[in-house]
Amino acid sequence: MQRYNYSMYHTPFLAEINTLNIQFAFYFQRNASAPLQAGNAQRFPAASIIKIPILLAWVLLERQGEVSQREICHLDDEPEVHGAGFSWLLQARHLPYHDVLLMMMALSDNLCTNLIIRRIGLERLNHLFRQEMGLTGTQLQRKLMDFEARKKGLDNWISADDCIRYFDLFENLNAAEKGWVEPMLLVNQDDLLLKRNLPRDEVDFYHKTGSIPGVLHDWGYTRTCRIFLLTSGATDETVLYPIFGKAGQLLLEN
Repeated sequence: MQRYNYSMYHTPFLAEINTLNIQFAFYFQRNASAPLQAGNAQRFPAASIIKIPILLAWVLLERQGEVSQREICHLDDEPEVHGAGFSWLLQARHLPYHDVLLMMMALSDNLCTNLIIRRIGLERLNHLFRQEMGLTGTQLQRKLMDFEARKKGLDNWISADDCIRYFDLFENLNAAEKGWVEPMLLVNQDDLLLKRNLPRDEVDFYHKTGSIPGVLHDWGYTRTCRIFLLTSGATDETVLYPIFGKAGQLLLEN
């Protein structure tokens, strides 16, 4: 991804991130204006951003009548995994897939994600990504928290170009689909990254974050703006927090 120079008044955080020895990609667009783009990498470990195309794939299959959010999911159908989320602690072990998808997005729940992957199928998801959703750099090679697969070199991947494509896929959902999908993004509980400097409860930001050691991502949109910042290779993640905060403040400008 080519580096771009923008007004230091509007994007001083780009000068800061360029001083760090990391891989990054940044995108910001307000309404129909020309987008601001900067970066030095295209391919990134997905972390939990992979849950965005998984959700979109579910919507596509539900539109075709192959799955239903009202179908009951058995939480014990997948091995217990921890990390983000708390579905492994729930007393109720039978939930509608709507609630499983909700926890996947709002809490980044890994067990719930694995249950969705199980329901659709890993290879089917990759086929949907490539053939029906137009995603060329998004790849699901393993379930979440599968450390044995990771040792074998299997991982999940996204690209900066595909992250732009995600915006269009959400925009193309019909009204009924947006009615149940968008609240799952709006109630995302992670305010650490692009939302950290935004006034509480003043910006409706539909977003998904992702983090694993050395990797921090945040992708999302408002009714007027689209934005993401992808980063990998950081040895000290704390230096990135102020940069994410400053990037997110672009959502407040008129």
